Amino acid sequence: MSQIRRQSIISSVVVYIGFGLGFINTYLFTRQGGFTKEEYGLTGIFMAVATLMYSFANLGMPSYVYKFYPYYNDNLDKKKSDIFSWAILLTMIGFCFVTIAGICLKDVVIRKFGQNSPDFVKYYNWVFPFGLGLTLFSIIEAYAWQLKKSVFTNYLREVQFRMFTTILIVLTFVGVLAKFDMFIKLYAFEYLAVAIILLVYLLVKGEVHFNFTVSIVTKKFFKKILVLISFIYGGTLVYFVASIFDQVLIASVLKDGLSQLAVFTFALYIASIMQAPQRSIISASIGPLSQAWKDKDLAKIEKIYRQSCINQLIFAVGAFALIWLNFTDAIFAFHMQSGYADAKWIFFFIGLMRIVDMGTGVNAQVIGTSTSWRFDFFTGIILLAITIPLNYILTKYYYGVLGPAIANLFSFTVYNAIRFVFLKKKFNLQPFSIQTLYTILLGIACYYCCYFLFKNYHGFWILMIRSIVFIALYMAGTLSLKLSSDVLPVWWTLQKKLGIKKA
Repeated sequence: MSQIRRQSIISSVVVYIGFGLGFINTYLFTRQGGFTKEEYGLTGIFMAVATLMYSFANLGMPSYVYKFYPYYNDNLDKKKSDIFSWAILLTMIGFCFVTIAGICLKDVVIRKFGQNSPDFVKYYNWVFPFGLGLTLFSIIEAYAWQLKKSVFTNYLREVQFRMFTTILIVLTFVGVLAKFDMFIKLYAFEYLAVAIILLVYLLVKGEVHFNFTVSIVTKKFFKKILVLISFIYGGTLVYFVASIFDQVLIASVLKDGLSQLAVFTFALYIASIMQAPQRSIISASIGPLSQAWKDKDLAKIEKIYRQSCINQLIFAVGAFALIWLNFTDAIFAFHMQSGYADAKWIFFFIGLMRIVDMGTGVNAQVIGTSTSWRFDFFTGIILLAITIPLNYILTKYYYGVLGPAIANLFSFTVYNAIRFVFLKKKFNLQPFSIQTLYTILLGIACYYCCYFLFKNYHGFWILMIRSIVFIALYMAGTLSLKLSSDVLPVWWTLQKKLGIKKA
């Protein structure tokens, strides 16, 4: 656990540097006199469609790497291992089919998006290099996680990618890039750039080798690999479709689709701030979980599962309450376009969804690396069956841009509840304790303390003071109640680094 804790902490710091850059980018996109809502919304639909491309193109290769890497690593020399080569080759073949399908379906895209989101139709062809880059990077990243390189991959995904975006925004503002047209075309190649950086890094380090000779491990597990990737691929495919369907739906069915999507994307980004520990914990826990299942070490799996739950919940509850306290004030304090204040209630429902998702721990990774990985497929089907019709009905007929946020809260609550029940019944694993309840109550108590103290005061400095008071109260409560066994060691280490406490 100490290794997971260390990598998670370092990765969280890296992720938060990335979020800092992301906040700068979001501010530059949304500030008064900056980009239009349609232009910001276009970057959102690029990301959604690229994610959809990746979900179809990967052919289950990330799960193949997660599940079988320990067997290749234990039985083959690195130079003779063929797992990386097959993962890359099959994914690129998958992307070729995605590209062909995308070209064939262009007329459908024009019909569905032409009226409400004409800029997406205009730049449709530029989504393909963006999707290729995301796909290539994600596959190499999956392999790098097994090599315990999660800190560097998180740097590339969270920091370097956003740094490229920052550079393009600044170049646009100072006139080097004369029009948004050049910005979006260069933006389309950002993921390809970080993918190449990661691949070159692993090649220089001697961590990857291209070997297409079928190894004894591939021959031995070939049938199991086929069964695994067919089920997991189907499960992850429907999960990704369910995850990005809302953004595609907004752009296609709502009037001024990209403008509406910009508001939704803004709320989505603010809610993503809550996910920093989730991303780092997942990347750090995949390798140990795979090895623990191979070694049949159920005690270690349970420990990872429980700690991932409480650690993520502590952060998610605190971050949600802090953001909700300051949402409207921040819009005006930072001189963003006033229309983005409409994102407040979208954030509310998305934020609750993040709390549910993070508060149930790394259940997807526990299931995905276990012998019951087929269950991923069935839960994915259930999620898709709920998400698509509910999103469509609530968005088109009832709540507009707020509809997907409400639909996703319901859908992902059901989805995680099913996974919780399965792990409890199948393996007698469950992540909750009395600390779970204490965390939620602490977040509510700190929120209302700060709300009533500062409800009649507004402005930038009040925002800062209110945030500091909330953080101090929440941290004090977390430490006093000993909500997580990982929190106190981190606090002691921090005190030693700052010279507050002697070693």
